[in-house]
Amino acid sequence: MSKIQEAQVILRELGLPDAQQNEISAYTLLALCNIKENDKWSKACRKSHGVSKGIMNFISANYQKEYAPNTRETFRRQVLHQFVQAGIADYNPDIPDLPVNSPRAHYAISEIALETIKTYRTRIWKRSLENFSSKIGGLKEKYSKDREMSRVPLKLSDGKVLMLSPGKHNEVQAAVVDEFASRFAQGSRLLYVGDTEKKDLHIDKEALERMGIPITEHSKLPDIVIYDESKNWLYLIEAVTSHGPMTPKRIVELEEFLKDCNVGKIYVSAFPDFSEFKKHTAEIAWDTEVWIMEFPEHMIHFNGDRFLGPR
Repeated sequence: MSKIQEAQVILRELGLPDAQQNEISAYTLLALCNIKENDKWSKACRKSHGVSKGIMNFISANYQKEYAPNTRETFRRQVLHQFVQAGIADYNPDIPDLPVNSPRAHYAISEIALETIKTYRTRIWKRSLENFSSKIGGLKEKYSKDREMSRVPLKLSDGKVLMLSPGKHNEVQAAVVDEFASRFAQGSRLLYVGDTEKKDLHIDKEALERMGIPITEHSKLPDIVIYDESKNWLYLIEAVTSHGPMTPKRIVELEEFLKDCNVGKIYVSAFPDFSEFKKHTAEIAWDTEVWIMEFPEHMIHFNGDRFLGPR
């Protein structure tokens, strides 16, 4: 029996559904376990892999199976997502608070799956399977609880608390509402905030419609929208952790998107720290603002002829 066939047997006996017992799933398991054709399963080891440079490259180098670059989403959505749900793989084990869309996202075989798989074709395989089955439910529950505990709380002015998914991006978003708004947009109201898991976590559709903002196309909105009714100013804020400051191109897109909105518009790029800010200085559009979570009491205006006002 070839290693690909053995991997399919392992996936079946670990309880994966038929859709995750196919060839691409078997190759993924082999890559996660770092098993080559002539290796024994007892030599399986845990090592973190990205999808393209890790898993797909391993398959190509060791099994001469080539997958097109655009199949990486198939690996993520039809294999790895289910592996994580089943407790077979861990998502971002090296950096658990990575944003969902981070280019550094990675996967590793879970410790319990590894110990189980290493016993394949030995006399204790059945016992290992029973141990896996008895524990994995508890482990999945634990992982879920750990993720809930690490969520980022965001308290709104009306006392409502939103729980953002874990990650630096959402930490910056929470700080914008808690720290930036209290200093530079006092009395303002949060109209929109997205989340890496739920894009429309909070959206005031009625207020946005009154301003002439086409909420049916809300995907074009920046990460955070805050409105100061006393000044009739709209703060459009991007939380920047790996990409996405207020570039000239982004300003043009937003101006077109908000062409029917007649309130004053202030464009802000929010960064977690000065180091991240420096990576993007050449991209930031003139006549926009910069706020850094690391120095919450300060603002940077890109130009100098005015400070914190509509373009």
